[in-house]
Amino acid sequence: MRGIVADAVQRGLCPLDRLTEELAAGPIRGSALLRQALAEVAGGARSVAEGDFLLLIKRARLPEPMLNPRLFAGETFIASPDCWWPRAGLAAEVDSREWHLSPGDWEQTLARHRRMTGYGITVLHVTPGQIAREPTAVIRDLAAALAAGRGRPTLPIIARPATA
Repeated sequence: MRGIVADAVQRGLCPLDRLTEELAAGPIRGSALLRQALAEVAGGARSVAEGDFLLLIKRARLPEPMLNPRLFAGETFIASPDCWWPRAGLAAEVDSREWHLSPGDWEQTLARHRRMTGYGITVLHVTPGQIAREPTAVIRDLAAALAAGRGRPTLPIIARPATA
């Protein structure tokens, strides 16, 4: 369900507000998954893997991140990571082969990582497979990165919310 909703909204096939209106006009019974998917996409999740990562974070009771914010140093755009924890200066990227397979895509991923680390941002990379097969390890590493980030001064990074 999450994949269908995220894909339709990201491709511009159906505006999120229209889906929300249709859901509100329909029956409540049997709509829980659609309601959850709409809430995740409205919150900024752009893919199934990001939604799975967010669900893992919630289950572990870790602080919820901003999803897909645009990060700036003053007026200079840095990047738009999948997840952002401002207090910890931590970004997380859910990197799948599907979106990073071509040499050009891989180069863009590395350049984005380089820009973020250049501004002092810690970047944690996870794959959809790791989220599914190694959730305990992913949460352990995320919790450690959050704790380390809280132990340092807050970065002067401006985070603007994702736009639909």
